[in-house]
Amino acid sequence: MFTGLIEEVGALRSREHTSLTIACTQLQDDLALGDSVAVNGVCLTVTWFDRSSLRAEVMPVTLRTTNLGSLRKDEPVHLERAMKITARLGGHLVAGHVDATIPVLAKAAEKDALLITLAIPKEFQPFIIHRGSVALDGVSLTVADLSEKDFTVSLVGHTRDHTALADRRVGQQVNLECDQIGKYVYHQLSAANGSGSQKITYEMLSKEGFL
Repeated sequence: MFTGLIEEVGALRSREHTSLTIACTQLQDDLALGDSVAVNGVCLTVTWFDRSSLRAEVMPVTLRTTNLGSLRKDEPVHLERAMKITARLGGHLVAGHVDATIPVLAKAAEKDALLITLAIPKEFQPFIIHRGSVALDGVSLTVADLSEKDFTVSLVGHTRDHTALADRRVGQQVNLECDQIGKYVYHQLSAANGSGSQKITYEMLSKEGFL
């Protein structure tokens, strides 16, 4: 489990069939073989590390269904170690299980903030709510604006300076993880109403007091 607060922006050194090697220097003091590390929001297992890099196991299905498979050499990646149960939860609960990759639709400056608008796949519309939490490439963010087809997040200065999100290009794919609690609520409502999970509506969630 993670919080969506990025500890370090590393860089891809190499990608093999079953592993990624990533240059980094700030995670190793409290790292052990077998630990979980989120790479662009994807939970991976550490299989080797030294003072300047780490290697993490990655499955072919993960490369196909997240943006890890399209990473280029030296491209920046967000890194976060698994949360400690005794630490402050500064972001939100992030499982490291990516729901989809989605494209950046637009970027715009608003005073000191950077607004990034992204597409919403139809099947994930019920999980994204105004002022709710999402993880984008592992970064915990709040939905600032929402429509049926897209949503917008606002990056404050610290997020721009300490992650690579501000450099994501229009059209570039980012990893989306919807709020885990919302997904459980949606699943339970589906079961309670005897319907398929895709039939739950915003109106139903609102009626039950979840929106």
